[in-house]
Amino acid sequence: MIDRLEKILEKYNEIDQELNKVETLNNIELLTKLSKEQSSLKEVVEKYLEYKKILSDIEQDKEMLKDQDLKEIAKQELDELLPQKESLEQTLQILLLPKDPNDSKNVIMELRGAAGGDEANIFAGDLFRMYERYAEKQNWSIEVISEEEKPAGGFSQIELIIKGNGAYSKLKYESGAHRVQRIPETESSGRIHTSTATVVVLPEIEDVEIDIKDSDIKIDVYRSGGAGGQSVNTADSAVRMTHIPTGIVVTCQNERSQLQNKEKAYQILKSKIYEEEKRKQEESLTTDRKNKIGTGDRSEKIRTYNYPQNRVTDHRIGFTINKLDRVMNGELDEIIEALINEDQKRKLEDNNDN
Repeated sequence: MIDRLEKILEKYNEIDQELNKVETLNNIELLTKLSKEQSSLKEVVEKYLEYKKILSDIEQDKEMLKDQDLKEIAKQELDELLPQKESLEQTLQILLLPKDPNDSKNVIMELRGAAGGDEANIFAGDLFRMYERYAEKQNWSIEVISEEEKPAGGFSQIELIIKGNGAYSKLKYESGAHRVQRIPETESSGRIHTSTATVVVLPEIEDVEIDIKDSDIKIDVYRSGGAGGQSVNTADSAVRMTHIPTGIVVTCQNERSQLQNKEKAYQILKSKIYEEEKRKQEESLTTDRKNKIGTGDRSEKIRTYNYPQNRVTDHRIGFTINKLDRVMNGELDEIIEALINEDQKRKLEDNNDN
């Protein structure tokens, strides 16, 4: 671990020297690239320097133990320093874990009403508002790409892009089936119903990362429709894009022009193809699949929202909080932090096994 940390510190200092050169300051592209690279190393370097300082202090205190006049002071300091050393070692191990290259990316999210009829669609709408509020708290922006509102409320399907630094790193665990237990407004007997909505989270993929042949894409245009099927656009601006080899279909209807809808649909199509390819690769890596927090499959039940008991349970890690009202208001940090911590724990265990 120390060898790796020394190399990172050396790289950080090299970048620092480069950033102070006149030719770098005059090259905006290079300046941006180096600044970004240095920023990605900053947290590790700061923790490592803190760790080195503690190691130095520990060695000094061990020397002080030989002096009868300073022995007690040295013991007290060591009692404080040794737990700090252990804690920093664990932090550094986590920081050195391989990073998900998609963590810094924007998110493409799709929500659908699943089992439960109108109540499932209403719940999909509730989940959309939950993520919308969470994004607001993170200072992220949301752009709805396509939606199918239902007369009873909510959505049978809604697709959106969530833009913000680190959006994927926090929302990637949300893919799967979300189950709600509550009394629907339409239920006259007061009986609790169970319904589900599905969530799919994909990283937004850049042009350089995946290449799609034009001949593999079929494009249909049609008139946009709103809730209940009424027309909201008098021109054929909505776009349906089909990737023929995989059968993946994407629609986009919320932009003003057909060209804008095509651009957005293509953007989402790339992400879906990328995710499908990644899923196929992971299926052959049994260890990676076993240690993941969930499979990311739409059918996997990941969480239950129990309204009568104000309870939310994430089944993948056995985590429960009785703060459903706050969670639905976008206060997802406690759940997401628990998922991140468990993910890091599993990766550390896998690293140690190897």
